[in-house]
Amino acid sequence: KWIRQIGIRSVDAGEKKFVHEMGLEVFDMRYIDEMGMRHAMELALATLDDNTHLHVSFDVDFLDPQIAPGVGTVIPGGPTYREAQLCMEMIADTGRLASLDVMELNPALDVRNQTAVLAVDLIESLFGKSTLMRK
Repeated sequence: KWIRQIGIRSVDAGEKKFVHEMGLEVFDMRYIDEMGMRHAMELALATLDDNTHLHVSFDVDFLDPQIAPGVGTVIPGGPTYREAQLCMEMIADTGRLASLDVMELNPALDVRNQTAVLAVDLIESLFGKSTLMRK
């Protein structure tokens, strides 16, 4: 029902029109640069309740191509590893994740499986694996 896009950095005129017509919440990279990933994610997740079925569509090309070269659409300026990790951890912390799809990973363009390994690492975080020992 509610769509939020995190880390957007390139949209064409048709996409921009669609976003405005549908009233989608977009936290683009400028917003993340100015306000931080934590703030963006707090806002994006603020309206979740116990009845929320949270679906994540993980477009791997959301990541910066310096850390994730194995994607079809290479656009510089995406989130760093740590920003992406925080994003996934905050989603996991909600306990509301119900479904996931992974898009835009292109093994033919990957370098020594760098992008695939990174995607698996981030997906593990999304399902609750934490880099820190928290209670």
